[in-house]
Amino acid sequence: MQTRKIIQVEDKVPPRLLVPLSIQHMFAMFGASVLVPFMFGINPAIVLFMNGIGTLLFILITKGKAPAYLGSSFAFIAPATMVIDQWGYPYALGGFVVVGFIGCILAAIIYKCGTKWIDVVLPPAAMGPVVALIGLELAGSAASTGLIVPTEDVPTVLAPNVITFCVTLGVAVLGSVLFRKFLSVIPILIAIICGYVCAVITGVITSADIMDAFQQPLFQLPNFQLPKFDLEAILIILPVILVIANEHIGHQLVTSKVVGRDLLKDPGLHRSLFADNFSTMLSGLIGSVPTTTYGENIGVMAITRVYSVRVIGGAAVLSIICSFVGPLAALIQTIPGPVIGGISFLLYGMIGTSGLRILVDNKVDYSKNRNMVLTSVVFVVGLSGVTLSLGNVALSGMTLAAIVAMLMSLLFYAFDKLKWSNDLQDT
Repeated sequence: MQTRKIIQVEDKVPPRLLVPLSIQHMFAMFGASVLVPFMFGINPAIVLFMNGIGTLLFILITKGKAPAYLGSSFAFIAPATMVIDQWGYPYALGGFVVVGFIGCILAAIIYKCGTKWIDVVLPPAAMGPVVALIGLELAGSAASTGLIVPTEDVPTVLAPNVITFCVTLGVAVLGSVLFRKFLSVIPILIAIICGYVCAVITGVITSADIMDAFQQPLFQLPNFQLPKFDLEAILIILPVILVIANEHIGHQLVTSKVVGRDLLKDPGLHRSLFADNFSTMLSGLIGSVPTTTYGENIGVMAITRVYSVRVIGGAAVLSIICSFVGPLAALIQTIPGPVIGGISFLLYGMIGTSGLRILVDNKVDYSKNRNMVLTSVVFVVGLSGVTLSLGNVALSGMTLAAIVAMLMSLLFYAFDKLKWSNDLQDT
């Protein structure tokens, strides 16, 4: 079998390939990225717009050396939902702006201090479970979003919802395993389409909803809105900076292995982290959701061996164009809960698996007590529901787990320096 040619980061792509490869990247992020605005109750058009702008800024700031597509971040969902329920979405935007600003400051600190500290504060045995918790902590919400379990708002589980949920999840699972060539990178999009058709057939979506969408103006501006700032709301969201820093570093490590280059050194972690957080800050200023480098698009690069930033830039431009198409944005909003829930079942698990991949790729040695204890405690803290209250701020789930991971890692590092750790003894 002939070996497929690798298209490297700086390589040009022929126009006949640029468009389909760009569409492929946009489709890869589409399902997960529009899920976050659905959960926040906002129009996904603004998110598609900011994903494109954020990705182009990322490429510019990293000097075209770090291929990454910026999509909606899942790490903010839990704290942002709390803020939205109590104060409203504009105050969540204020939190996004502050977190992005703090992230830019962190990037400047990394520029001065280098990256050697990462292995001390966040070794793979800690980073892996923290990234995994981004998906695992949200796994329980997939069933309630899909309306397949009783909730306060919907106390009765209806057969049409269950059927739509199962069709969506089934197509996503089978498509991920059975689809080939171009279809193999868009099983999520195909699952959404199939789930949507099933929802129409079962009556979950009415024809009136669809007709209303097509009556929207052909071209319209996304729904921009300004942030509002409240100290208590900001403090609820602020600890997420620890999680997104973990997530970003993990994604850059994985991408480095995919493209065969050390992206932490060139263009540098400080550049990529600044670009990521600058995009999040800008998102909060215009009414969108926080952004992050997307694991789905890293997977596309690994499958296709196409790492060109020109392809990713093309996908960003397509995303911006889609955000201004009124009927498309309105049609996306008619996607029902059972379809979103069915996709969530798979996507949340995939996010969790990306954390486990960090453990596998770094060959974490679990014969060492420190690694076994570190991973175990981080997982238990994140999934147990334990909460640490500091005034009006409650730390729980992945946020608390990230803090515990960093403290334990520093403590174990001190034990090693003092030669107290039994992992250092001769065997």
